[in-house]
Amino acid sequence: MREADPETQRKIVNRLKRARGQLDSVINAVENGGSCRVVVTQLAAVSTALDRAGFSVVSSAMQFCITDPEAAAETEDGLTVEELEKLFLSLS
Repeated sequence: MREADPETQRKIVNRLKRARGQLDSVINAVENGGSCRVVVTQLAAVSTALDRAGFSVVSSAMQFCITDPEAAAETEDGLTVEELEKLFLSLS
């Protein structure tokens, strides 16, 4: 994620940390016999947080590729717009 500006990177990290906390809650609920409703609700929250983080990563990379294709090719090991589109679609 070398192409992300510091604010975008901070937001992505925060989302991932929230997802990690939610996942810890899911694990705790399963280990302690939590209700199905709690487990599924927390799993849905984890999934959403991870999806949003993934979309942010791909979006940031797409913006970088479009604004500076030569630098993107160097820093992202030649990642093309087509490959970014595939990554984006893999999240849906």
